[in-house]
Amino acid sequence: MAGSPRVGVLALQGDVREHVALLSGLGAEVALVRRPEELAAVHGLVLPGGESSVIDKLSRSFGMQTPVREAIAGGLPVYGTCAGLILLADEVLDGIRGQESFGGLDVAVRRNAFGRQTESFETELAIAALGEPPVRATFIRAPIVERAGERVEVLATLADGGIVAVEQGRLLGTSFHPEVDGETRFHQRFLAHVRAFAAEAA
Repeated sequence: MAGSPRVGVLALQGDVREHVALLSGLGAEVALVRRPEELAAVHGLVLPGGESSVIDKLSRSFGMQTPVREAIAGGLPVYGTCAGLILLADEVLDGIRGQESFGGLDVAVRRNAFGRQTESFETELAIAALGEPPVRATFIRAPIVERAGERVEVLATLADGGIVAVEQGRLLGTSFHPEVDGETRFHQRFLAHVRAFAAEAA
């Protein structure tokens, strides 16, 4: 589509294909991002679910850690799901030894807050920012946000108050996987940030 936003999906590990399919279905031009020059060619980036410590190590091996950090600091819209949320967090409370994040999102997250993969679950979340109907959310070895800074808007919580979706400027993070359930509204919200960023850069 002419004028479609060009977005990247960090394609080092994780559920890359699901994000590509959903974003393409929304009319975005999608690129796989593994190299700094590929990152420089997009106006938004998705950090997919997967294993946060593996993506962290691979990002350093591929020379991507510093470029991603600089892009975030420069205002690039970024959406992280599950492991991607961990990678966006300024603080990871229980990372493995030596684990780092890209940062930018003023939150502290706890990895695998809900236990092992066998303890994955689904629930419905009422999210005022997205309207009706409620969001069907799938949690797979999911993190939880234990601290959110003053600039962070909490978009969704569980019944016990646990924070599972946040937004800070053009940074968006969810503990769950909308791309698994065909839920498009978070990606649409992300694409709105991408279009605004692209217009400013034009």
